[in-house]
Amino acid sequence: MSPTTTSLDWRVRFGALALIWGFSFLFIKVGTEGFAPFQVTFGRLLFGTAVLAVAIVVKRDRLPRGARVWGHLAVAAFLLNALPFSLFAYAELTIPSTLAGICNATTPLWGMLLSLVALSEDRPTRVRAAGLGIGFVGVLTVLGAWQGFSGLDVTGTALALLASFSYAVGWIYVRRTLSGTGASNLSLAGSQVGLATLQLAVATPLFTSVPDTVEIVPLLAVIALGALGTGYAMLLQYGVVAEVGPTTAAMVTYFIPVIATAAGVALLDEGLTWNTPVGALVVLAGAALTQTRASTRTAGVRASGGRLSLSRVTLRDPRGDKIVPRA
Repeated sequence: MSPTTTSLDWRVRFGALALIWGFSFLFIKVGTEGFAPFQVTFGRLLFGTAVLAVAIVVKRDRLPRGARVWGHLAVAAFLLNALPFSLFAYAELTIPSTLAGICNATTPLWGMLLSLVALSEDRPTRVRAAGLGIGFVGVLTVLGAWQGFSGLDVTGTALALLASFSYAVGWIYVRRTLSGTGASNLSLAGSQVGLATLQLAVATPLFTSVPDTVEIVPLLAVIALGALGTGYAMLLQYGVVAEVGPTTAAMVTYFIPVIATAAGVALLDEGLTWNTPVGALVVLAGAALTQTRASTRTAGVRASGGRLSLSRVTLRDPRGDKIVPRA
């Protein structure tokens, strides 16, 4: 394969990844028009697990071993999948998908803030500290703080920001507990999503009832959200990371809010005031600055847009190839 073809291949997959994750917020919004938020999350996890399970079988991969590993995976499943996916679904009952996508981009900011406390080896430079401050100024700009957050649903916005915060907590937990398990990234990620599916299988019947009718468009949105955004996108990310490395692959994070905003405005007719795109650009600029001096081991994590995977962990696959996937 020629260098040109190889370059085109990863760029095409990179673009597909950004599109899939950017459209995920639109899929959530459409899904909640026909299903309760917990049902949207359960469907998302169920179809995502199905895709990853097929990949594990095809690759003849092994599931992780040891009760301790499975215990840590259960916590990771809650913090990185079950909780934030549910929070975003509830948030989009009252806020536009564009705002949810922008809130998702604050994950690196929360991650850096938390790492100052939880990770003694991860100390900020002046540039990264400035990036943190700039990022949160961007958040205030998106929210229209100078006009008293008028017209903004505070609860929905808080839920979306809490979801991003949960991602940041989850990544730090994974980094501390699941490094060096000996299992492949695909096996760990598939097991994590499977455990999150079980968690939602227990929670969903307690808080929702079976819908009287099933509308085709919301159903298709949930299927796409799970099969594409939670399953296939992870497999795409594996290939991109293996080919161009985690730092380049992590740049997909900065395209997600742009695509989410474009999709919400064009397809859902969501309103857009000047402060939303301007604030989003400021958030992304701040997030980018917080990623300076990122090592190969952690670059994929800090820039994570909150998608599911064990990207903050450097692991080895069964063939011995070191990979650091981000999703």
